[in-house]
Amino acid sequence: MVAVVSLVVIVTIGLLVTRIATVALTMTGMSLEHARFQARSAFTGTGFTTSEAEAVVSHPVRRRIVMVLMLVSGAGAVSVLGTLILSYAGVDSTGGGLRRTVVIIGSMAGLLWLAKNDRVDRLLRRVIERVLSRVADLDVRDYAALLHLRGRWRVVQLPVKDDDWITSRPLGLLRLPEEGVAVLGVERDDGWIGAPSEDLRLRAGDVVTLYGRQAILDDITDRLHGDEGEEASERSRAWHAATPPVEVVQRRRR
Repeated sequence: MVAVVSLVVIVTIGLLVTRIATVALTMTGMSLEHARFQARSAFTGTGFTTSEAEAVVSHPVRRRIVMVLMLVSGAGAVSVLGTLILSYAGVDSTGGGLRRTVVIIGSMAGLLWLAKNDRVDRLLRRVIERVLSRVADLDVRDYAALLHLRGRWRVVQLPVKDDDWITSRPLGLLRLPEEGVAVLGVERDDGWIGAPSEDLRLRAGDVVTLYGRQAILDDITDRLHGDEGEEASERSRAWHAATPPVEVVQRRRR
């Protein structure tokens, strides 16, 4: 029975290792669903060519997490197989073999239930996050992937000039969200203004950080004070209202 207990312990450790890897991946900015899939894929040695896998390979911290997981999984698979064989070594009767089989199946079912239990998952996740935050610096988020900056979306810093369309008016009057553009912050001589309010007026010398589609950001950069700037803004708002986000179109096609 010592070998049976060893088998259960090894499997438990394997489940715990994949859970730790999942939490570690989420701490780098990956969603829980994708992190769980990539951790299980690496642990089982199953390869998938997906955009999430590319996000792991291109991110140095995620890549190290998966590499450690693959090394651990190799040793774990050999241990599980060897211990499973030893579990039936020395069995001198059919009844003894059946009893050990029942114990193994029951133990595996119990571990599977614990792995899928929401309360256990939340508790274990909190404990793992607390421990990892103390022993490792994993909060290195791939903001380019989170904001989809590899596609049509961009973050730009726009130096504000006297004759720019965005100068000397409250942000609320510019109606940038109606063009699909978010103002992330404004850098001034006296510091950084994050998530500025609609009442903030941009002035010459500011550097405003904008997030949106590349084409619209380029258009805003070229706009000047006057009727032409206002007409460009109206055209951009109309285009944005009539054009669904790229991600929505892709989901519908699937």
